[in-house]
Amino acid sequence: MPISKRATAEFVGTFWLVFGGCGSAVLAAAFPGLGIGFAGVALAFGLTVLTMCFALGHVSGGHFNPAVSLGLVVGKRFPASDLLPYVIAQVLGGIAGAAVLYVIASGKAGFSLAGGFASNGYGAHSPGGYSMVACLVAEIVLTFMFLMIILGATDKRAPAGFAPIAIGLGLTLIHLVGIPVTNTSVNPARSTGPAIFAGGWAIEQLWLFWVAPLVGGALAGLVYPAIAGEPEAEPDRLVAAAAGR
Repeated sequence: MPISKRATAEFVGTFWLVFGGCGSAVLAAAFPGLGIGFAGVALAFGLTVLTMCFALGHVSGGHFNPAVSLGLVVGKRFPASDLLPYVIAQVLGGIAGAAVLYVIASGKAGFSLAGGFASNGYGAHSPGGYSMVACLVAEIVLTFMFLMIILGATDKRAPAGFAPIAIGLGLTLIHLVGIPVTNTSVNPARSTGPAIFAGGWAIEQLWLFWVAPLVGGALAGLVYPAIAGEPEAEPDRLVAAAAGR
């Protein structure tokens, strides 16, 4: 598949992640009397990834996240030569998703960016008031576990066809844990889009939501192969034959 098509798929998938996930937080979470709350926002983020992995995963691999792409490079699942085009497409998709969300959200009287526009933050801008160190650790650990889920679910020894479900549910769980701490990033492209529109503190704190996810993703790329090892060719063929694949 040409890199242009794969990068376009990453753009669309990341657009949907930011528009759908952050849109649920900006438009639906605080809706009077019918707000979906943290659980609804967490589920929305999981559903964006699940749906796009099924829709476009066969085109680009369904990364939609620079930390995922880096983790896959470190884990030798993805060529390093394609990393930069993927990251650029993901970041542009995140910005586009935030831009469309801004156009819609600003169409309501009284709209304000003062609430942060679903941006990620630490300290005074953490939803629960968590310190910078706490947020840094949370984002590294949560991204690490996200990549462990991805690497395991997409391992050719794993049950075929279920990876998007495991990945989507994994991201939902990650948001249930992380929203009170940082508003949950685990994805530099997701953080960049809203921060550009929120400006101010969101831009100043954006560094953490690049550094921590990339560190967590890279660590998982090292750890997963060390735990799982390489599959043995003959047993793998026998399992595939037994499963009718």
